[in-house]
Amino acid sequence: TYGIEYLIIAGGGAGGDTDGSSPGGGGGGAGGYRTNLGGTAIELTPGVTYTQTVGGGGASAASGSTNGGDSSIAGTGLTTITSSGGGAGGSYTAGAGKAVGQDGGSGGGGTWGYAGGSGNTPSVSPSQGNDGGNGIGYSPQQVGGGGGGAGGAGTNGSSGGPGAGGAGTANSITGSSITYAGGGGGAGGAHTNTGAAGGSGGGGAGGNSNSVGTDGTANLGGGGGGGGGAPPDPSNNKGGNGGLGVVILKIPTASYTGTTTGSPTVSTDGAFTIVKYTGTGNYVA
Repeated sequence: TYGIEYLIIAGGGAGGDTDGSSPGGGGGGAGGYRTNLGGTAIELTPGVTYTQTVGGGGASAASGSTNGGDSSIAGTGLTTITSSGGGAGGSYTAGAGKAVGQDGGSGGGGTWGYAGGSGNTPSVSPSQGNDGGNGIGYSPQQVGGGGGGAGGAGTNGSSGGPGAGGAGTANSITGSSITYAGGGGGAGGAHTNTGAAGGSGGGGAGGNSNSVGTDGTANLGGGGGGGGGAPPDPSNNKGGNGGLGVVILKIPTASYTGTTTGSPTVSTDGAFTIVKYTGTGNYVA
């Protein structure tokens, strides 16, 4: 066998929609963040096929935005390692069950008057993400909370405006420091002409009183920004979609077989080969 390091980022949750009248949607939670870089390597067995699954970003919809998809590494003899998709931001149009931020790798922010979702769901150690912020429910500030990120919780909405997305976490598995898994910013309602910033690491910004939320960044697992549209243009109510996840393997070049599917990007860093999957694929050890 030989040991490798990994980074597994799930898809980010979508930002919440609004009903086009007053409330701002919650920011989507970042996709779960899991890595063993600098820690205990996982052991691969020569000849065994290992599957890297890359989770898609959640979609924003008036019926309730969706969580991001899970990302994972799996293979015979290996306990599957899964990062959970980010929780969707609260959507005011969809009723109380979808107005709260949804649980996930990081939790989505709540819309007007509703709580943010829980991060690190299901629970793993170390934690894969943080909670979403709460929406605020009194006039004139009817704004969404920020989605949680890998490095910090989403900010609550307040009298000062919607909550910012939680910060992501930097990782240098590729040889360069890149920040992943930032939460989406909460949106301003009809009375708030600002949307909150997304978290570092690909979180999308929230919309203002008449604009859509920004999508989370693909292959960083960022949460989508909340939608802040108001009349007379209901098409502007939409939240941003979550960003696609990524799975990266750091393999000793002396052991690397070069047998892959799914067209990963392959590079080198010193004595290691870096295999980056932006879509689902296999590696034969």
